[in-house]
Amino acid sequence: MIFRQLFEPQSSAYTYLLGCEQSSEAALIDPVLETVERDLQLLGELGLALNYTIETHIHADHVTGASRLRETTGCKCAVPERSDASHADVLVREGQTIRIGGLELQPLHTPGHTDDHHAYLLESAGGARLFTGDALLIDGCGRTDFQNGDAATLYRSVHEKLFSLPDDTLVYPGHDYQQRHVSSIGQERERNPRLGGGRTSEEFVAIMAALNLPRPKKMDIAVPANRECGQLH
Repeated sequence: MIFRQLFEPQSSAYTYLLGCEQSSEAALIDPVLETVERDLQLLGELGLALNYTIETHIHADHVTGASRLRETTGCKCAVPERSDASHADVLVREGQTIRIGGLELQPLHTPGHTDDHHAYLLESAGGARLFTGDALLIDGCGRTDFQNGDAATLYRSVHEKLFSLPDDTLVYPGHDYQQRHVSSIGQERERNPRLGGGRTSEEFVAIMAALNLPRPKKMDIAVPANRECGQLH
């Protein structure tokens, strides 16, 4: 397997490139519009053909590069079915595997940050990787105060769908603001200050209610654009 973790500094967003060495097929999880040219260059250098862009959810802090990448490569845009996004080629549902050559990506519906949110589990000979989007971050989680987010729902999603995975499952988040790259389910279950260490749902709901975070700067542009796979008008 070919794997790259890519960073966009303006929104502190991670994009993940997954490639199958046997078929030269590839996917990008959560591509960002501003880094499309970087991603295309990397695909060319690695000799990979882009089959899919895959969204974890409708983002509020950046515009996806999905539509631009589709125009250039002919790839398919995969978006969670519950997003009600127009112009999507593939509607993501839990239980329906996304195949990238010999790689199998398993969608896990993990609402709470947003109601459409999905994480993606990739099991391979080198171990399991979990792409958690904004549902679970390193020592944190995504906010729950817009886009039909709900703290109690996020708590259930993380504890029932993600913390039930083996301890050594690697956690690759959608964002990090402190130059951290990877965690594990065992680590997050034990010491995540919001969701781990035996925190109750009630404690988590109180923590999230007290955050008082500012509105994302790009929300009014990003959300409508991302509901059209990143098409800007």
